Amino acid sequence: MKKTIALIMSIALMLTIMGAVTSCDNSSTNSNSNNSTNNNDSADTSSGGNTEDTDTGNDSASGETLICGVTEYEPMNYRDSNGNWTGFDTEFAMLVGAKIGMEVEFQMIEWGNKFAELNSGAISCIWNGFTANADESDGTPRISLCSMSYSYMLNQQCVVVRADRAGDFTSIDDLVGKSAAVESGSAGETTAQELVGSSGSTVGAAAQINTFMEVKSGAVDCAIVDVLLARRIAGSGDYADLVIADIELDAEVYAIGFKTGSPLTALVNQAIRELYDDGTLPMLAEKYGLENNLILDTSFGS
Repeated sequence: MKKTIALIMSIALMLTIMGAVTSCDNSSTNSNSNNSTNNNDSADTSSGGNTEDTDTGNDSASGETLICGVTEYEPMNYRDSNGNWTGFDTEFAMLVGAKIGMEVEFQMIEWGNKFAELNSGAISCIWNGFTANADESDGTPRISLCSMSYSYMLNQQCVVVRADRAGDFTSIDDLVGKSAAVESGSAGETTAQELVGSSGSTVGAAAQINTFMEVKSGAVDCAIVDVLLARRIAGSGDYADLVIADIELDAEVYAIGFKTGSPLTALVNQAIRELYDDGTLPMLAEKYGLENNLILDTSFGS
């Protein structure tokens, strides 16, 4: 009898112990399952939280790169004998970049595509002897197509002709019905279309520098380009047989074009003012023979 009772008690004790172990195992399993569920919820929250693209593109400063859309245009942006970019606008951009904490790069563009390049983010700005107070060929004011900096340089369009034909071009009326080479999308193109009229024609080029060969070869009667460029090219080197005609056209100003609403406009304007006031810009203008064209008009732009 005693042996039977002892056996029953032993079995009961074993059953109690097994039940406790099973309870612990289930508790552990449930705990791990809950932890796993909580971790998955956390991951879902993370992936479904702030999905906004934080890439600020070329509109930010401090550590970003300022990509300047340019063409070859002496004395503003051109390459030296080593293939490096130089010129007034080139050095000007580098000085501004240092002021606002941005690296500066120069990207060759087709001038006719300048606004498409700007709005796509391929470039940060148009900084290349950019006539700001002009219209596009369709009549749209440039200042309505981008955000403009302060104006900093005086310019005007001019008429370039072969020296042996200079006597044929002494007034605006002499341009009616003529053929004119122009840079596509330039202020010169808009001016030329007005001056040659419906009886004349314009021939577009990818860059202003290319228009001089058109005149030299006799393919067109004249070229209408920025006077700051023409003074460097006409009458020297390969273009010694070209001259600037004695025809006065309207004055223009240069500014830098940024994407509409870009915070870079205000940053660059502040840097321009400081560089002008401390004498850096006047010294740079003198280096490139532009001291009589340098201005600072803080009432211009946006």
